[in-house]
Amino acid sequence: MNIELIVVGKLKEDYLRSACAEYIKRLGRYCTFTLHELDECRLSDSPSEKETEAALKKEGEQIRKLARGMIIPMCIEGEQLTSCELAEKISSAGVDGVSTITFIIGSSFGLAPEVKAMGDMKLSMSKMTFPHQLARVMLLEQIYRSFQIISGGKYHK
Repeated sequence: MNIELIVVGKLKEDYLRSACAEYIKRLGRYCTFTLHELDECRLSDSPSEKETEAALKKEGEQIRKLARGMIIPMCIEGEQLTSCELAEKISSAGVDGVSTITFIIGSSFGLAPEVKAMGDMKLSMSKMTFPHQLARVMLLEQIYRSFQIISGGKYHK
């Protein structure tokens, strides 16, 4: 199984980069993992709706060039799953012959509608609001937890 993660923006904090690196290392036992970090479009301090839409469109064009396989954009209006349900989705995809699952995390302004529309499913972490920089760590942890559940590992309780 190939897991790809397309993210818009770079992690600024060392502790977040370290956490991501740890989960990526752990995922190496279960899948081939690829991270695509795209540059976030620069916006003014108080961007207009048009400016934000233009930035999302430009980021979306870059994302669409990379996204392949089963595509799962992360967005607030997406489906909320338990860890076991996410594991089942990943496992079922493999059984159905899907060799690549691509998760997409947009900028702090979200994702272009075109990117959301290309998803096989949309996924939401929670109804709660979290720091955007934390989303990558949380998603990597849940993907790792999914593979632990699939393999019967002890990590998931």
